[in-house]
Amino acid sequence: MKNFKNLEIWNRSRALTKTIYLLTKTYPQEERFGLVSQLNRASVSIPSNIAEGCGRNSSKQLRHFLNIAIGSICEIETQIYLSFDLGLIPKEKKESLVDEITQIRKMIIGYQRSL
Repeated sequence: MKNFKNLEIWNRSRALTKTIYLLTKTYPQEERFGLVSQLNRASVSIPSNIAEGCGRNSSKQLRHFLNIAIGSICEIETQIYLSFDLGLIPKEKKESLVDEITQIRKMIIGYQRSL
């Protein structure tokens, strides 16, 4: 069992979750069950799956949960692009979020490869 609390990817993905929650509070009410729900759910999935994988007994199981986290971060990236396309966020916000998402995804993949 690995200590997920010491992992930079876990801490950065928690920070991303907070950023996403604060961002979605600015979305219109009619998106509450659409993009808001999807973004919030997917953002919570990343640190949760990293933690769950670290709590498992094998590297194979950890890799599986890291794969789920990678899927969730790709989902968030798509939803950020959709948010931009729909005029819900400005270009600068989209770009800064995509940069952070890309960095976290690369870190998860790197960690996965190190196992």
